[in-house]
Amino acid sequence: MVVRTLGVGREVAGLYIGPRNARRNFPRSIDGVELQLGHLHIRCELAPEFWRDRPEICDRRLGDWLASKIFHGKSCRAPAPVAMIRKGKNFYKVQPFTLPPASANGLSRIGPVRLPPPK
Repeated sequence: MVVRTLGVGREVAGLYIGPRNARRNFPRSIDGVELQLGHLHIRCELAPEFWRDRPEICDRRLGDWLASKIFHGKSCRAPAPVAMIRKGKNFYKVQPFTLPPASANGLSRIGPVRLPPPK
């Protein structure tokens, strides 16, 4: 699933999961989730508000890792896409997600390019 970074002021606080991803991928019976961040393995608690109005995973270690991997050397802290890949029950690998580059006219093209008919 693709989620985005969550910022509080100028700091990266964690991940914004979104309501649909929270309902679809995180059963209400769990109280935490395990994350693989490169070679690090951490457990993050899920607040009761996670399934209501705050589908966020906030953890200082997660925020520090995201800041170093995604925003290293950048002054812009706008929300960035992040991939969460399921590795097991309540266990996800977190990694940067890159969008396809835009073409010269500002549009992205995915799939085969149709060539004009020969003259």
